Amino acid sequence: MATVPLGPELYAGWRGSSLGDITEALEDRLLFELIGDVAGRQVLDVGCGEGALAVELQRRGAVVTAVDPSASMLAAAQARARADACPIALAGAAGERLPFAAASFDVVIAKTVLCFVQDAQPMVSEMARVLRPGGRFVIGELNKWSSWSAQRRIRAWLGDPVWQRGRFRTAGELRALAAAAGLDVETDRGAVYYPRCAVAARLMARYDACFAHYTTVGGAFLAMAAVRR
Repeated sequence: MATVPLGPELYAGWRGSSLGDITEALEDRLLFELIGDVAGRQVLDVGCGEGALAVELQRRGAVVTAVDPSASMLAAAQARARADACPIALAGAAGERLPFAAASFDVVIAKTVLCFVQDAQPMVSEMARVLRPGGRFVIGELNKWSSWSAQRRIRAWLGDPVWQRGRFRTAGELRALAAAAGLDVETDRGAVYYPRCAVAARLMARYDACFAHYTTVGGAFLAMAAVRR
């Protein structure tokens, strides 16, 4: 996985903002709709960051394993899990080299991980390897066709070290990655159809699902669900 200057404090600052709070809620709502019931299921969260998604999965009854290559992220995830009394198994690992046997998990999920990986196929194939036949693969990414991605490209041109390594993908690209890894794609959906503005988020968030019904184009967030053959 490409190394980028991301840390727990950046995520905390984002989630602590009005825009971040609304946006994260829409993204996670879409992901959990695609994941479905996780009670009693073995779930792997790849690129878990500071553990917010992993903790919510555990709250919903999943048996959660979470990995991240960043020691600071894992420390933050461990602190969050301890504070919430969530028994999550944490491990330091990159998505391209998962330290698990084949067919170990019922669900594999990765949120905004591929956007920092130039060649995503090895990672997607590795995630598919540890997924049981019939298991569910759900990924959430930054949509190439959105005003948010356009703004991030401008920031990259201006020297932003995070977005200089950013890689935004389309629904078609995610589908191709999944198919090449032996996964059957069920659906792809969009979310966050407002510009990067807290006022717009507060006004438009309630209509987000309406936009998603028609297209993924314009949504800042793109999610895809697939099943291993």
